[in-house]
Amino acid sequence: MPQHDRTAVVEEQAVPSAWRVRIRMHDHPGTLARIAIRLADLECNILGLSVLPVPGGVLDEIVLRPATGLPRRLLADAIRAEGCECTAIVDADVHELVDPASSTLLAARRAVEDPARLAEVLKDVLAADVVTLVPAAEANPARTESGHRAVFELGTGTALVARRQWAPFVQLELTRAEALVTLLGAAARNVAGPAVLDRPDGAAIVLRKGLPGDADAVAELHRRCTPATLFRRYHTGVRTVPRRWLHRLLVPPRGTSVLAVFGREVIGLGQLIPTITGGAEISLLVEDDWQRQGIGTALLARLAALAEAQGITELAADCLPGDDVLPRTAARAGLRVERDPENDARLRLC
Repeated sequence: MPQHDRTAVVEEQAVPSAWRVRIRMHDHPGTLARIAIRLADLECNILGLSVLPVPGGVLDEIVLRPATGLPRRLLADAIRAEGCECTAIVDADVHELVDPASSTLLAARRAVEDPARLAEVLKDVLAADVVTLVPAAEANPARTESGHRAVFELGTGTALVARRQWAPFVQLELTRAEALVTLLGAAARNVAGPAVLDRPDGAAIVLRKGLPGDADAVAELHRRCTPATLFRRYHTGVRTVPRRWLHRLLVPPRGTSVLAVFGREVIGLGQLIPTITGGAEISLLVEDDWQRQGIGTALLARLAALAEAQGITELAADCLPGDDVLPRTAARAGLRVERDPENDARLRLC
């Protein structure tokens, strides 16, 4: 096919209910009207229209119902006859008939309700061929493939890479997708806000993010814990933690911590640390006097919610061989527990 005729046109035996047609044109009065007349001559019914500003003109995206038996090539030729460039003709689905603003808002709701489906939602918003979750270090945002590839950083050590062969992404679409990702980030941060446990004894226990200023309280937590509890957490004979450890416990690299606070005392500490494979490591420490009262379960449920908000679907934790405390806590938090077949002390939580 000659270079100037390389349009995303695929002939098919069955005519779909709708086509999505992208037309690049100069922003001159009457151009769109002439295109509409051409479409009417071909007995095409226009169902929706979106105008996407691009350098040097506009890109009109028209969703239409084609006449029975109309070849896509004939439609592309008619558009070119008006001095416009038909960049793509692809099948459209029912959701294409929703205006872009409503479609994006509906997509945002789906992503907020189920953060693990963000890649799927972004694929719909961009009408991309594929969206893949990768480690941020491997995303390579400078590689755009002439506009057919886009990268969206998630701020969790991961990124989403979108690809679309049928047409390059335009700036308005990328801005819309960036806004969606930003919204999901704000929703995730909101999940991390303080929460008060509903306890039958009325004790006001708050779950909140750990901060560097909590170092002294966390040090006291460790001093109040028995050697057995500390050994279960660290798998070594720790009685107190060095000062330099406290900051890493409260602000772990790439991760976050959640504290259970009663009055001014920290009575529990949980950590969530995303890994480069897309999962996350979790750990728990609960003061002896507060164990078996649902504190560990609440902390683990909170960590799981934070992970879900970041699109993380698999958690992992280390426990001592034969120790069933963490597995039972995870089960009470609503997580499915699996033992690593190659390491009995390794748990997978989903």
